[in-house]
Amino acid sequence: MDKSNFQQIPFVAGTNIYLRGLSLEDAEGNYVNWINSSEVCLYNSHHRFPYTKKQAISYIENLINDKSKLVFAIIENHTSTHIGNISLQDIDYISRTADIAFILGEKEYWGKGIAFEVGRLMLEHGFKQLNLHRITLGTSIENIGMIKVAEKLGFTKEGVRRQAHFKNGKYSDIIEFGLLRSEWKELNK
Repeated sequence: MDKSNFQQIPFVAGTNIYLRGLSLEDAEGNYVNWINSSEVCLYNSHHRFPYTKKQAISYIENLINDKSKLVFAIIENHTSTHIGNISLQDIDYISRTADIAFILGEKEYWGKGIAFEVGRLMLEHGFKQLNLHRITLGTSIENIGMIKVAEKLGFTKEGVRRQAHFKNGKYSDIIEFGLLRSEWKELNK
């Protein structure tokens, strides 16, 4: 089997989307454009410096040996379109913790429950397959959509990092959320 076909095989499947590893072919699509979009990256740490196809290729290649990150492409089931990425980052295999991060780049999929579905799949993978104990999520206090997704997924607000994020000429607070494996199991009986 050639490598490009292997990359298209769903690793984790949901109702409307599936997750697969990022492939070098993703650097040829809209992925680079998402990182360069001020609208897509309004509340995250991207879109501060131009992002190139060469940087995307290097990032994807380096993921192969980086066990502190697990990055999946979010693929829409019916069209097989790469619509975003989701990751577990800063994975600590001793403390069994990680931070979850989302980017939904294709705007026509915003507001359709995709972030919740993909978050649910990633949490299940993190807790069941990676045996994580705790997953965290941080987002700008202005990112109302992500706050709603975090709460719907069962995350608990744990604190606020005051003026921790500088974007668009101003500082904003970061809300920190956490979810323990025991809490996740209780929600998913």
